Amino acid sequence: MSTASVLELRSTPLHGTRRPEIRDSVINPGDHQCQRTELTTYAGSLLDGAHSGIVGNLRFYGGFDWASFDALIYGTESKSNTFGVNGEYTQKLTAEAKNLQRFWDIDSAGIQVIPMHGKDVLSSPERLAHTLSVMYGNPIDEAPREWALGLAELFIELVDSDPVLQGGANPMFTFNAFAYSEKGDPEPFGISERIVMGDGILQGMTAVGLGDVAPKGILGHEFAHHVQFQKDLFESDLTGPEATRRTELMADAFATYYLTHARGESLNATRLLKSAKSFYQVGDCSFTSSGHHGTPDQRFNSATWAAGVANEAANQGHILPSLKLDELFEAKLPDLVKPDAG
Repeated sequence: MSTASVLELRSTPLHGTRRPEIRDSVINPGDHQCQRTELTTYAGSLLDGAHSGIVGNLRFYGGFDWASFDALIYGTESKSNTFGVNGEYTQKLTAEAKNLQRFWDIDSAGIQVIPMHGKDVLSSPERLAHTLSVMYGNPIDEAPREWALGLAELFIELVDSDPVLQGGANPMFTFNAFAYSEKGDPEPFGISERIVMGDGILQGMTAVGLGDVAPKGILGHEFAHHVQFQKDLFESDLTGPEATRRTELMADAFATYYLTHARGESLNATRLLKSAKSFYQVGDCSFTSSGHHGTPDQRFNSATWAAGVANEAANQGHILPSLKLDELFEAKLPDLVKPDAG
């Protein structure tokens, strides 16, 4: 098993609904209208009243990513897994994962869907120590070193000292969902293909009134990344923020195509609007970031376009091959990302 340093792990591609761009984005007064959404406003309030020194230390040591790395490294698919703080999304997401496997033309049997619960990680020194030891250089298959356990105990004490952090249950610790694959990696860690669904992002969508449809949209988006992994759709002449924006908008489009297709979720017009709005809510304004996912309007436009592809098809029972859907998307992309202002 390869030894993974914190830098190596943090450079590992985790494609999906990324919290950092929502958390850290700033509005760029350029060509694109990039207003704050209800979700970014909600996320911005999660640490209100928290001690700035504690939050600063957590940011410095990657504390708001610990649950993500725990799920990435040690998470496993199990019938006992639950999704959502109170397990409220378990049945819905479990059923949709099976539907997605049937819908797309890829080998998806090995894709695991794994929950991320912040309090589980930040209430157990042993569990956090395992993650810290791997992040900072200990092999994945070894027990945590003594220093890691001591560090975990200090971090947990720090989190417990501020009631705003809720002992790790604050949604900011799990305000994320992502897809992971080692396809084509010359030095794989030996981690299975997976999708991780954080409690925090689900709580956020519920808070802005999208708890009914958004979880399906998020899982559909992450599954679309696995279509991209297997069909080599990450390959592009684009670089930097534009390259990431392309793949993220494509994942939005693929997810909405599935959500609105007669053989997918077959959502009605009302639910279609909500599913498209769920992608709009996680748009970001980080135009210079390599993690830029597209502005809210660009994400909304991509989802709306894909719904049209599904709804206007002459043969409602036919599912387009993923490479054909990609061909249509590539032709439409310039329109989806064109400037809002002249």
